[in-house]
Amino acid sequence: MWIALLGTPALLVVLWLLLKKLNESYFILSLSRRVRTEDGSPLESKVAVMPGKTIFGNNLDILNFTPASVFNFVRESTAKAKGRNYLWYFLFAPMYNVVRAEEAEEIFQSTKLITKNVVYELIRPFLGDGLLISTDQKWHSRRKALTPAFHFNVLQSFLAIFKEECNKFIKVLNENLDGELDLNQVIPQFTLNNICETALGVKLDDMSEGNGYRKAIHAIEEILIQRVCNPLMYYNWYFFLNGDYRKHEHNLRIVHDFASGIIQRKRELFKQKQLGHVDEFGKKQRYAMLDTLLAAEAEGQIDHEGICDEVNTFMFEGYDTTSTCLIFTLLMLALHEDVQTRCYEEVQNLPEDSDETTVFQYNELVYLECAIKESLRMFPSVPFIGRQCVEECVVNGMVMPKDTQISLHIYDIMRDPRHFPKPNQYQPERFLPENTVNRHPFAFVPFSAGQRNCIGQKFAILEMKVLLAAVLRNFRLLPATQLEDLTFENGIVLRTQENIKVKLVKREASS
Repeated sequence: MWIALLGTPALLVVLWLLLKKLNESYFILSLSRRVRTEDGSPLESKVAVMPGKTIFGNNLDILNFTPASVFNFVRESTAKAKGRNYLWYFLFAPMYNVVRAEEAEEIFQSTKLITKNVVYELIRPFLGDGLLISTDQKWHSRRKALTPAFHFNVLQSFLAIFKEECNKFIKVLNENLDGELDLNQVIPQFTLNNICETALGVKLDDMSEGNGYRKAIHAIEEILIQRVCNPLMYYNWYFFLNGDYRKHEHNLRIVHDFASGIIQRKRELFKQKQLGHVDEFGKKQRYAMLDTLLAAEAEGQIDHEGICDEVNTFMFEGYDTTSTCLIFTLLMLALHEDVQTRCYEEVQNLPEDSDETTVFQYNELVYLECAIKESLRMFPSVPFIGRQCVEECVVNGMVMPKDTQISLHIYDIMRDPRHFPKPNQYQPERFLPENTVNRHPFAFVPFSAGQRNCIGQKFAILEMKVLLAAVLRNFRLLPATQLEDLTFENGIVLRTQENIKVKLVKREASS
């Protein structure tokens, strides 16, 4: 009778308020299965459960967000969690957000949690089943095959290429002494040239397709970021109807055709080599990345599509990520004159313009490497890493339902004040050997960790050292951009809305 007295509209309001109240604790209008504790204790004793902005759990929290607002949203969520890991509940799956090294350790070291999460599916049309996305036996066999391509001897052979590209780069910088240098314009070309010549054996600047390829890669990532920021765009049918699907397909054709053409040319050259050549030390010849893949193809271990997947993956992971680190490192050196001076003094110990310089000598640039690592800590090129539970599993004392998404927020893990006091200050000394002895082994993970760590991290560090040493030897850096002027964006790679600029002062020859 009271229902009749209230009337249907009033009843709906009452039901709505009741659902809203219940949803504060149970998210009953989200279809995700619940996370629970293994020992039966309250979930909140192990993780912060973040309430959604609506009664639909967290499903609508990031609707139509921009990359900048996604960055801010994640940082605000971390702040609300007050140093704890936290849960979001989306339509069909929870997301476990990890911001502490202690809990990240179990995930990084797990032999089961190696499948990437749903965000990586958006990259699959570009990268296919390359090392970044593939899993199980395919990943294991590819990783094993490619590991020798980053052996010390191979890196030593890359030094000549790095130096040649650095000489070109210094000439470009000499033409920009009168004004501000836009790092976002000049650094990516340097890193892409390095990747192509070392991994593919092709000078990109010598090919007319080079500029178009670079533009296509950036266009692909822009669309990927648009899809990440709009939950509806995760559905291919919605992306086809309402997104930049045709533009995306066009750019995918450009990069895939480019890679296929280069691989085919390289394959013809490779067939002329004598496979299994033994050098003067009686050891089997080591090949760079593409040569290694072609050798595997000759033995029937990989096909053309697989080679394309790995080439695209390495270029995507190694080109933009290295560019990002170099841009931020050059900015921080410009902003911190004392750090720059100490790095310059260390670089003076390198032989100048010598073809005999070895990887060992670059390894001795300890403080310069500290400066690079501190830039990576503050501004990790990849701000998050994703995993997925392919079956129900226990993670950090919690029972995660099948399809639970896991997001390891690298940006927040490496700004934890428990491991890095005054985390917003640039202090390369943190990474001197004597200062890292008691640090948690998973507090600094810019290259991921565990069995799925970055296969090219030594390659990247060496490449960056060679460039930074050349720049510091020739120029003094002055800031033209301040950190407070930058708007950070959370994409596949950490970005800023504004281009980062520095000023260059030519060093005297006698310095």
